[in-house]
Amino acid sequence: MNTTTGTEPAAPAAASLSRAGDLFQLLRDGKARTRAELALTTGLARSTVASRIDALMHSGLVGPAGEASSTGGRPPSRFAFNPAARVVLAVDVGATHMIIAVTDLSGAVLAEQRLTQDVADGPEAVLDRLVAEGAKLLGQASRGRNDLAGIGIGLPGPVEHATGMPVKPPIMPGWDGFDVVRHVQRSLPVPVLVDNDVNIMSLGERTAYWPEHEDFLFIKVATGIGAGIISSGQLQRGANGTAGDLGHVRVPRGDEVLCRCGNYGCLEALASGPAVAHGLTLQGLQAENGGDVLRLVAEGNRQAIQALRQAGRDLGDVLATVVNLLNPSVIVIGGSLGQAGEHLMAGVREVVYRRSLPLATTHLRIGLSMAGDQAAILGASQMVTQYVLSPAVIEATLQAAG
Repeated sequence: MNTTTGTEPAAPAAASLSRAGDLFQLLRDGKARTRAELALTTGLARSTVASRIDALMHSGLVGPAGEASSTGGRPPSRFAFNPAARVVLAVDVGATHMIIAVTDLSGAVLAEQRLTQDVADGPEAVLDRLVAEGAKLLGQASRGRNDLAGIGIGLPGPVEHATGMPVKPPIMPGWDGFDVVRHVQRSLPVPVLVDNDVNIMSLGERTAYWPEHEDFLFIKVATGIGAGIISSGQLQRGANGTAGDLGHVRVPRGDEVLCRCGNYGCLEALASGPAVAHGLTLQGLQAENGGDVLRLVAEGNRQAIQALRQAGRDLGDVLATVVNLLNPSVIVIGGSLGQAGEHLMAGVREVVYRRSLPLATTHLRIGLSMAGDQAAILGASQMVTQYVLSPAVIEATLQAAG
């Protein structure tokens, strides 16, 4: 595979299936087909289809899938996408943790490692550990570096996706403008794609559990608050990679609450894990972070339950505007505070359904994340496979191999 600076390839200029990379897209659904079936579907000559399939089989991306029923003579062979041909290193870097997984090209997790790692240790320390642990994990999955198709990395801050560089991330000292892609490629010269964590969580959640929904919002409620926006089936990153930064939208009841960004009344300053914990501390409870809030809720503490429900109302205040603006069909709540389930969700629903336009909420579903803490890993893997299995990159790979 060619290396990349983190940009995704442009779609083919025409809808032609004349290249192997284009023909391969028909096989990505995993359905087995014969050469004759592919020729009939595409309108290409059988000889053309045969040469394209031979090239894809040589790459390992397509493999034999049994034989079709015979109408006389030798049964024709079937072929299908082989997701085990290559693997992806999917990485979720959080404020105080790092999850690394090896997946196949379908996103199935083959091996996984969860580590305690402070992102504030700086990019060199975090990325060097990522590379070292990733290499070990490849071995655990019985795969070599030559099997690695690419690396997907989610970071807990704004990222310029085109370059993979963090942009003024508030909890990541030393990361601003750091060339993550180049640093990782010094050790692992494969495509490296980087995005902020909530974007890849939205990609992972939707791909795994809501693929039929084209307009989808994923809301992460944890140390910070952010949204991953998928509109018309496409992830929306905005002009500078900051689309979905809900945490710094003003909430009406927060006029006197100072946020770490310097403004007053930000959603994050009222409804994030640390914010809810601080409010409970002022009430005389011992709570330093979101984990303590979850513990108190699990113990049935009424103050904690009420505080979490109010956090849901505050989030709902912001989401009501978002619903009117974007008209999603699904909103999924994830992140650590999302683990509290219906307490947070009740507050969100209470306000969104009351404040949003009736037409916008007629078919709106609001639910909890089903992927849980796997969402970022699934999304990082999906981000890479979207790139490396695209027609242009497949074609370039086959040409380089030929």
